[in-house]
Amino acid sequence: MSGEALSLPRGSVQRTGEGLRFDPALMGIVLSILLLGLVMVTSASISIASQDGGNPFAYLERQLLLVFGGLVLALLLSALPTSFLERYSTAMLAAAIALLVLVLVPGIGHVVNGSRRWIRLVGFNLQASEVARVLVLVWLASYAVRRDKELRSTLSGLLKPLAMLVLMCGLLLLEPDFGAASVLFATGFGLLFLAGAQLRWVLASVVLAASGFALLAVTSSYRLRRLTTFLDPWSDPYDSGFQLTQSLIAIGRGQWFGVGLGESVQKLFYLPEAHTDFLFAVLAEELGLAGVLLTLALFLALVWRVFGIARMAANAGLKFQSYLAAAFALWVGIQAMINIGVNMGALPTKGLTLPLMSYGRSSMLVALAWLGIVMRVHHEASVAIRGAASPQRRRAAEVDE
Repeated sequence: MSGEALSLPRGSVQRTGEGLRFDPALMGIVLSILLLGLVMVTSASISIASQDGGNPFAYLERQLLLVFGGLVLALLLSALPTSFLERYSTAMLAAAIALLVLVLVPGIGHVVNGSRRWIRLVGFNLQASEVARVLVLVWLASYAVRRDKELRSTLSGLLKPLAMLVLMCGLLLLEPDFGAASVLFATGFGLLFLAGAQLRWVLASVVLAASGFALLAVTSSYRLRRLTTFLDPWSDPYDSGFQLTQSLIAIGRGQWFGVGLGESVQKLFYLPEAHTDFLFAVLAEELGLAGVLLTLALFLALVWRVFGIARMAANAGLKFQSYLAAAFALWVGIQAMINIGVNMGALPTKGLTLPLMSYGRSSMLVALAWLGIVMRVHHEASVAIRGAASPQRRRAAEVDE
């Protein structure tokens, strides 16, 4: 990446008749993560799917359909100009609020394991928080462009979007979905900081937000128990600490190179949610430290590459597009870090999937759809940079003559 910004009008994108410019590095990293995820979902779910004579590859088949559907969504969104997202960002915010309100309505919201997080559609349960998160972050990116000077120079410029984040997190906590609320707030906060909010106000807001989340935790016995169990799961290994102790046993058994693909013992009805929230623990058991390092390297490469695309868009004068890509990189990095931290007992249980790897309908579809937006950002930035470079080359040629 060149550190020198090209001279372009702010937000301009040159139109050409050429096809979409996909980033081969990004596509290679994503396909590698998807393939590793498919292998591990198959391994982690095969015993569960085989119960009572069931199809042992049932979860693999569903995951393949989700990946295919997500890739189709990614292709469709990669053909959609980001100017459309910017123009209708306020309407998207309204849609996000409507989704999070609708899911709380009895008869519309579907309850699973005590949480009302899903809206039942025809043959499919949509997790409202997954879609709402993207819509909120699109609005935040638009706000950061529209109120650029206010955000950079005044406290009120930071407090306005933070108030909206607090509202959205409040709706998520009513489901309750503490994990999704935490990821949304952290991602939104990081995006506002990258957009130029002053450090002293950001730090003050961090302290205030941390105090608020701590207050929410101590005022709910359920949340407090989940937050404190990870400190000593062995004190109650057959109840509140059961999931974490089984995860730690799985990770410990993996050692350097694992027990072998498909040879995990913990996935055999010991580790709950082995193919969803705790897929990383099965991976660590079967592939060992080598598999863990490979997974971490893939996610690090994904975040690094998407931040590179965000920087390229910023150099091309495409602020909104840059913030869209940065928001995806922040989300992937934060959620992957939390999921891995939970599996390793370093963080409280949050009920979050490992992006692009865990079995999860809404999470897989939304993540791949969002990647389509990132690919569109790469295309528009590439076209803008090439369009700006052509006149410069012509002028240089004229000077040489």
